[in-house]
Amino acid sequence: MQKEPFSQLVQVFAALRSENGCPWDREQTHESIKPDLIEETYEVIEAIDAGNSTKLREELGDLLGNVMLHAQIARDEGEFDINDVIEILTEKLINRHPHVFGDQVADDADQVLKNWEQIKRTEPGYEDRKSVLDGVPDHLPSLQRAQKLQRKAARVGFDWNEVSDVLPKLDEEMSELKASIQENNREEIELEIGDLLFSIVNLCRFLDVRAEEALRKANRKFAGRFKAMEEELERRGDSFKDYDLAGLDEIWDKAKESEVEVNP
Repeated sequence: MQKEPFSQLVQVFAALRSENGCPWDREQTHESIKPDLIEETYEVIEAIDAGNSTKLREELGDLLGNVMLHAQIARDEGEFDINDVIEILTEKLINRHPHVFGDQVADDADQVLKNWEQIKRTEPGYEDRKSVLDGVPDHLPSLQRAQKLQRKAARVGFDWNEVSDVLPKLDEEMSELKASIQENNREEIELEIGDLLFSIVNLCRFLDVRAEEALRKANRKFAGRFKAMEEELERRGDSFKDYDLAGLDEIWDKAKESEVEVNP
């Protein structure tokens, strides 16, 4: 009889880490496979962006595989196993959704998030979190971390009232940046650019735009247009050094026009 898929997966990872298993898997530690977890996560995101469900299924499997290996390493060291991971997750989900599994009422997603934060602060393991901002990982991409910090502060009332309140702040930060550039103060320039970026993230939050996602799309768009420029130069038998900025801008504009034609 065929084994249940999850049980079989657990046995596969136990075999890989066993005495007669895979030398590579046996050598791994939580620290050594940490970069793989980040890489697999971004590959899942790429599959989502591509709208490719077949690739998404595969990449989610790879991400799960990393989780399973972490759990097997912990089991081999006598710490916990994948069943403990699942048990804690299940308890957490039930406890943090009293509007589903209890008698609490949550009329909208904002109320759910506020309840979630309040419940977390009462759970074991969260006693040391004194600040509302505790729990936002330092290693998050900076734009994403800024947005999470702002959301947490907003939940306790530290926030602008309207998006129109945010726009003057952008003008203020830009003016301060211009002043630091005029003074040629490198340290102040860096600080003011940071403040400007933080304010832009705030604007993204008010407009319900994920700043990290917006910049990723802008990066992808730039890369696509730049590669189109390279292809056009190659077609002409030219190189970048054959053109001044005005000439390159003209080729860039043609790349943009071609992009619009392909994606009307």
